[in-house]
Amino acid sequence: MEHYNMNLTLKVWRQKSSNEQGYFETYQVRDISSEMSFLEMFDVLNEQLIKENKEPIAFDHDCREGICGMCSMYINGKPHGPWHANTTCQLHMRAFKDGDTIVVEPWRAKAFPVIKDLVVDRTAFDRIIQAGGYISVNTGNAVDGNAIPIEKDKADAAFAAAMCIGCGACVAACKNSSAMLFLSAKVSHLSLLPQGDPERKSRVVNMVAQMDKEGFGACTNTGACEATCPKEISISNIARLNREYLTSSLTAEK
Repeated sequence: MEHYNMNLTLKVWRQKSSNEQGYFETYQVRDISSEMSFLEMFDVLNEQLIKENKEPIAFDHDCREGICGMCSMYINGKPHGPWHANTTCQLHMRAFKDGDTIVVEPWRAKAFPVIKDLVVDRTAFDRIIQAGGYISVNTGNAVDGNAIPIEKDKADAAFAAAMCIGCGACVAACKNSSAMLFLSAKVSHLSLLPQGDPERKSRVVNMVAQMDKEGFGACTNTGACEATCPKEISISNIARLNREYLTSSLTAEK
């Protein structure tokens, strides 16, 4: 693959806190390698700003391996940028060309208030997970992986749902800022496995209630969440969530 350098114009959202007005700031970066990751390019920009005695741009990152879900950036109108099934940290600068202008924003959702610049507060997701409670399985000695027989199609579907990294791209892509894809992945993962069965009814009811409490919007099945999810979580999980919720609501003990 041909390696090349490029000069770019960056229009980056700057915001000191959730209580202050935000604005776009324009920056020029030069000699950016096509083999850099998008976050490495931001590291270069921040080094440049620090040398100029300016405030560096705040952005979230941790693993830089597409696992942690922290690298939430809205790039040229798309969560995580132009590549399909990709996180921002795995996006490389060869996705752009010399002279491009790149617009970078934080997630836009009421439930994800801006902390600073490109960093948003996604603890609403944590509270939804906490609302699901515990799983009452024996956590003593390790058991044989084949001790509980599980049909392969269910196991595959559970693992596919468990791929969700909680990055929030689904919320950012949705016109309603719905968290249904995220929640459905978490509910599906456990509802498909026998280990999740004892708390199955209370889990889905409590998690949906917490999602509504956090202020996420309703799902209108446009599919934008599935199209932008870096782990390709299927919206079929949303149908499963709806079934789980309806069944649990109708059969809940009064």
